[in-house]
Amino acid sequence: MDLNIAATVAAVVTAIVVYCAALFLLPRRHSPPLPPGPTGLPVLGSLPFLPPDLHAFFARLSATYGPIFSLRLGSKLAVVVSSPSLAKAVLRDHDPTFANRDVPDSARTITYGGIDIVWTPLGPTWRMLRRVCVRELFSPAGLDSIGYLRRREVRAAVRRFGAAAERGEAVDVGQEVFLAVLNVIASMMWSEDESGEAVRMEFRELVGEVTELLGRPNVSDFFPAVAALDLQGIRRKMRGVFKRFDGFFERKIERKRAAMQRRGEGCGDGEEAGKDFLESLLTLEAQGEESDPFTVSHVKALLMDMIVGGTDTTANTIEFTLAEMLRRPETIRRAQAELDEVVGDGEAVEESLLPRLHYLSTIIKETLRLHPGVPLLVPHCPTSTCTIGGYSVPAGSRVFVNAWAIHRDPALWENPSDFRPERFAAAEARKWDGSANNFVFLPFGSGRRMCAGTAVAERMMTYSLASLLHAFDWRLPEGEELDLSEKFGIVLKKAKPLRAIPAARLSNPHIYS
Repeated sequence: MDLNIAATVAAVVTAIVVYCAALFLLPRRHSPPLPPGPTGLPVLGSLPFLPPDLHAFFARLSATYGPIFSLRLGSKLAVVVSSPSLAKAVLRDHDPTFANRDVPDSARTITYGGIDIVWTPLGPTWRMLRRVCVRELFSPAGLDSIGYLRRREVRAAVRRFGAAAERGEAVDVGQEVFLAVLNVIASMMWSEDESGEAVRMEFRELVGEVTELLGRPNVSDFFPAVAALDLQGIRRKMRGVFKRFDGFFERKIERKRAAMQRRGEGCGDGEEAGKDFLESLLTLEAQGEESDPFTVSHVKALLMDMIVGGTDTTANTIEFTLAEMLRRPETIRRAQAELDEVVGDGEAVEESLLPRLHYLSTIIKETLRLHPGVPLLVPHCPTSTCTIGGYSVPAGSRVFVNAWAIHRDPALWENPSDFRPERFAAAEARKWDGSANNFVFLPFGSGRRMCAGTAVAERMMTYSLASLLHAFDWRLPEGEELDLSEKFGIVLKKAKPLRAIPAARLSNPHIYS
């Protein structure tokens, strides 16, 4: 049996090598030509040369080959664009062509076969999923209706920081903020926060593992013919994470269905006041429209999107922001002066006051410029061959928009590596709002596949930071140096967690109780 398996594997590998050699060595003509780029090795292309910091590596290649370049990664062609005009061509001018995804093997594993809102192909199912999310969660009315959840969890986080302040202890800022964001999202999803410390820490570990595996170059993606072998074990690892998430979702769904049954509601029309997101999803699933099926797997896939996509990126941005401000303490003083003027000493920050915090808004934008949550956005995949920037981008290629490189382009930004929130206060910069129509500043993407949760992320980031800066002064522990180096997965996070010491600054430190 072992000999048969070995012979089968050898035959598969030989076939792949022959196929890939032909792919690389046979002359191919493109009119117009492919974008320029490194030649790479036979069969493997540039795959062996990919470093961990893929976003920065692509920026360095762009400096050599121009704002659009290509590189062969196994049997896949990757195309990277790094300028506003080319981003506009991909994300707006040819949006329908580039609106689909090249789904990584690991993403297909964690999202129930790629049926979530992030990876589902453009079409009726994707439109149905987005419609459900916008209607139930991301509309202005929906966001306002759950404002009390954000208030409750942000104030709970402030109290945890306050306890550390009384002891004079340093706190892991990213960890505490992650727990607050997780509780907000959990409350939105199923009307319960995750109060158990062990459960919350497990979630952070699992989310971190998902984003790391999603960002890791995978042989199964670049040589699909050998994907079944899972040569790096990435699918196996992701499957383990998936089982833990799936078991958790199953328990939540069972409890929610039991609660619905006890209330005698059955599965109604989904319009009753007080329903959380999970109950609304289960109502839609029970309706079972054959023309537009919505299954329990869709329910779980959307829950996965909210947990994975909504926690890490938000917490990472808040952590980066406070770290950047500690490097420029005058930004903390100026933000606190604004908070004192708008909020005052004797009141807690409320969401209704956020639109008046103009300087804090520029701070968050500047952080998103330097450290966009998803620096290469989510890869696009053209459904037909398209011409971009005078070059041919073949159907089925993997297209990256390097937002990180655009945000740090010295031709677009003066002193681009500096943390300067003031640049967003200039009159000519007010259009840099991160909207779908902007291609100089695009931390949330653009086009029909831009991040659906932008509005809730912006509220959560602004509200959390406003509360933490209003309630506390901040300093680094004695002898510790600030480290702003980045760690790349599919999301960007600090390589070294930020530890900082809060100190109460309000005359009544209990106003957040």
